[in-house]
Amino acid sequence: MKLRRTLLVCIAVSFAAIDLVHKSFAPTEFHHARTSFVVLMMGVVIAALVILVPRVPSNAAAVGAGVACGGALGNLVSVLAWSQGVPDPLVIAGTTYGLAFNLADLFAIAGDALLLSAIVLHGIRHRARLRESV
Repeated sequence: MKLRRTLLVCIAVSFAAIDLVHKSFAPTEFHHARTSFVVLMMGVVIAALVILVPRVPSNAAAVGAGVACGGALGNLVSVLAWSQGVPDPLVIAGTTYGLAFNLADLFAIAGDALLLSAIVLHGIRHRARLRESV
């Protein structure tokens, strides 16, 4: 469990650092603000993932949680560091509407997908243990 938690934290810090470096050097026209409640919830989600996911005996789940935490941590630090809000340097412009986002958003989505896939796969592989009483 300690090794999975260490893996998760190292991945989270690495992905958050990549995001923050990208936000620091990429030109950004768009920012989105976060409320205090959202900032608090990001911290709660990060803490919950770091505490709970390593209990699942799956390195893939720890990696997924680490990537997701890296995204959340990148946005959490960004909202505290930039007065205009979280910078969104990646823009996909359409003819009438566009989409602005950052690497942290991509990391959070990819990490969540990997985490959920790993947990489902772990549950399928060990379905007999799901029936055991706790």
